[in-house]
Amino acid sequence: MRHVLVALLLWTVAGLAAAQSVEKLGVGDAVHVTVFQQPDLTIDARVDDKGAISMPLAGQVKVAGLTTTAAAAQIAEALKRGKFLNNPQVSVALTTVRSRQVSVLGQVARPGRYPLDESSSQLADVIAAAGGVLPTGSESVIVTRNGKEQKVELLGKAFALQGGETVYVDRAPVFYIYGEVTRSGAYRVEPNMSVMQAIAAGGGITPRGSDRRLKLRRAAADGKWSETDVGLQERVKPDDVIYVKEALF
Repeated sequence: MRHVLVALLLWTVAGLAAAQSVEKLGVGDAVHVTVFQQPDLTIDARVDDKGAISMPLAGQVKVAGLTTTAAAAQIAEALKRGKFLNNPQVSVALTTVRSRQVSVLGQVARPGRYPLDESSSQLADVIAAAGGVLPTGSESVIVTRNGKEQKVELLGKAFALQGGETVYVDRAPVFYIYGEVTRSGAYRVEPNMSVMQAIAAGGGITPRGSDRRLKLRRAAADGKWSETDVGLQERVKPDDVIYVKEALF
């Protein structure tokens, strides 16, 4: 039994080492650098905004975009090139992963930073990790990638995220309904929503109201508001204001 446990432990360690060896370093990652028989050169460092770490003697060494194995070779080469060591034996271990994280903001239950891996790099997975979209949240999100914003539908096809990106869940578009309805207030605009459905969302018309005396205030393209009579089959747009008036008799 003891031999089995030892074998499992060695297999797990080997697996972790193999997984780390193919993980590429990025800005914000923390690493532990060991130089064999050179304790003064063994350091903990963080990859800076330029993708480099500061090594004693060798100075700035660029490691972003490299695996830990390749980064170790890069550091060893810098030490040899500077003629500080003839044959340095260097190892690099990834201690804290920050480059493979995304920020989730806006209308989610738990805004914050979330790590990515092979099993949770999809937008839907990250939104789920953040507690899901609040009832006030939109069904589309804004993903900021390399400084550019991209609108992504949550119910669309799979969308893979990359480290360092920001996901912002905006408020859902709403309409407003007042007057002779059971529950006045703001409500979410659903796809192809009609005025009749909007009234139903507000709890329906009170006994004093009339579905023949409906007013609609809507902003035009120039930002000016207009008020018109409206029928029950009119499509509702974001920011519409529907007013249900009292019946004449």
